[in-house]
Amino acid sequence: MDEEPARGVAIAVAPNGGSKTKADHPGLPLGPAELARTAAECAEAGAAMIHVHVRDADGGHLLDADAYAQVIAAIEGTVGDRLVVQITSEALGRYSPAQQAAIIRAVKPEAVSLALREFVPEPSFEAGFADLLHWMKRHAVMPQIILYDPGEAVYLAGLIGRGLVPWDHVPVLFVLGRYAAGQRSAPTDLLPFLAPGIPRFRHWSVCAFGRNEAACVTAAALLGGHIRVGFENNLLLPDGRVAESNAALVRTAATAVGSVGLGLLTAAGIRSLPI
Repeated sequence: MDEEPARGVAIAVAPNGGSKTKADHPGLPLGPAELARTAAECAEAGAAMIHVHVRDADGGHLLDADAYAQVIAAIEGTVGDRLVVQITSEALGRYSPAQQAAIIRAVKPEAVSLALREFVPEPSFEAGFADLLHWMKRHAVMPQIILYDPGEAVYLAGLIGRGLVPWDHVPVLFVLGRYAAGQRSAPTDLLPFLAPGIPRFRHWSVCAFGRNEAACVTAAALLGGHIRVGFENNLLLPDGRVAESNAALVRTAATAVGSVGLGLLTAAGIRSLPI
């Protein structure tokens, strides 16, 4: 009897974030060349997507079309189509929803993450968010909606039900825990997102903070999710040692996923997911 093929789990790497510096880790990739090199290492280790931030001349968080174009060109010039390149639209206290939307339209990336709480801080912003999402669908920009708590999942489901989200199965990212000094997520932080009465999403991913990152994302994979790892949220291996590189965190996740009988989804697999 033929065995059922292993379900594919997509590993995304978030290699830099918007606030860490080389003082946090000397291997934190910042410019196009460093991000391209990291992309190649992480693709080799098992990643199918890279989530990128760009910085200004002082190292601060930046949303800028030219800076994104340079990074995307460098990554694609190094790895071709082996990685889905996802940009962030994160405000980090510096940008308004209108400015975030304008950058997405200017860059027209293959993929972008959007924090629901940033784009819709109150109901009056719903129409603008819906307009952006419909534009993204017309231009084949792959979405990922970031959700920080189950209440946001309920709100997103309401937007979907009212026709404001133009995909049948919009991908989401559950953030386990909070951005805080010394934050260490736990696998049980995922349970509220999967509790009875909370809307379910066909394509969901998880990111986590601290040395339990691998345990958290493995739990997510076993429960049907995809995963994101990297220096943006975590610098540590499961044993508490500082990871040498983002690729080391990707390899750790890939090994953990493989050890429980799950396969890895490729970039082509992500692009083929029905949304």
